[in-house]
Amino acid sequence: MSLLLDGIGLLVTNDTGLGEAALGVLRDAALVCEGGRVAWVGSAATAPAADRRIDAGGRCVIPGFVDSHTHLVFAGDRAEEFAARMAGRPYSAGGIANTVAATRAASDVELAGHAAKLATEALQAGTTTIEVKSGYGLTVADEERSLRVAATLTGETTFLGAHVVPPEYAGRPDDYVTLVAGEMLDACAPHAKWADVFCDRGAFDADQARTVLQAARAHGLGLRVHANQLAPGPGVRLAVDLGAASADHCTHLSDDDVQALVGSATVVTLLPGAEFSTGSAYPDARRLLDAGITVALASDCNPGSSYTTNLPFCIAVAVREMGLTPEEALWSATAGGARALRRDDIGRLSQGARADAVILDAPTYVHLAYRPGVPLVHIVLRGAETVIING
Repeated sequence: MSLLLDGIGLLVTNDTGLGEAALGVLRDAALVCEGGRVAWVGSAATAPAADRRIDAGGRCVIPGFVDSHTHLVFAGDRAEEFAARMAGRPYSAGGIANTVAATRAASDVELAGHAAKLATEALQAGTTTIEVKSGYGLTVADEERSLRVAATLTGETTFLGAHVVPPEYAGRPDDYVTLVAGEMLDACAPHAKWADVFCDRGAFDADQARTVLQAARAHGLGLRVHANQLAPGPGVRLAVDLGAASADHCTHLSDDDVQALVGSATVVTLLPGAEFSTGSAYPDARRLLDAGITVALASDCNPGSSYTTNLPFCIAVAVREMGLTPEEALWSATAGGARALRRDDIGRLSQGARADAVILDAPTYVHLAYRPGVPLVHIVLRGAETVIING
């Protein structure tokens, strides 16, 4: 059954061959979807007929957000840690251990229910594609069940057994790396598309991260890296060297890091919710963009350092604090996220793309940053099916 979405005041296609500027903007537009994909895009005045119709009422329509970095599978709450941090205690990777204990104690049903609730939150805010990591179990059994839960939510599942060294391996990080790269990866790889490592101060060094990532690649997994969040370090250059799809956080970058990224296939995924929540300095997005580096924006939803599923919020923060224009921030949260997942079927609204669209209750996408905190998502379509109607 075909769908005509017309009455679009302003349509963002992310296809420069279709419309104005970097976002491929069309005005007074329409699109037709068939079989869950975009079949036609153009002027509303020349739109073909379809089996059903949605009138956007002059609103702005954008591609569904692509959140390429989340940690939705966990149990417990770290509100007290957040409050203490706001009172002056610095953020460190060590707080992850609190979530690990709670996650291990939770049942499969509890983990699945909480993760599904967060995924629904994200969908209500316009996220139509989401990546979900493991990383709060840190045993063979708990990492495997975390990925089984993640796989009920998305095909973009990521094995993050190398998140931190768990308490039972304190003082023996190399022994834990051997477990992660061996028995744990063997159990988890069938349920994962990607593998990730936290290569940073207080987590894993370059040699340990390389061991895990190379083992993951041998299992057929794509690579991602938590890099340079807490301090300067080797994470970004390791990601580029191994051809990782994305280096995430990238708060502390040297000139050599930036040079390594230039011309590489590695996307820099920025996570403004983390800096907002930890009170840390924001990464210099302008430096990256001016160097021609591809940038994505993602939520980093997790209980310790960025407990938000809301990409419009992240867009507003990125514009206000990180030097992105509204156009750049929207592209990074849609097409940029798609590139970080090495997908070309999402993050755009042009012929052949999956028909994932968000109708904003606003005349322009600029309102995503201009009206921070206001729920502007009116209707969400995923594969041309209406999945959310707000108001």
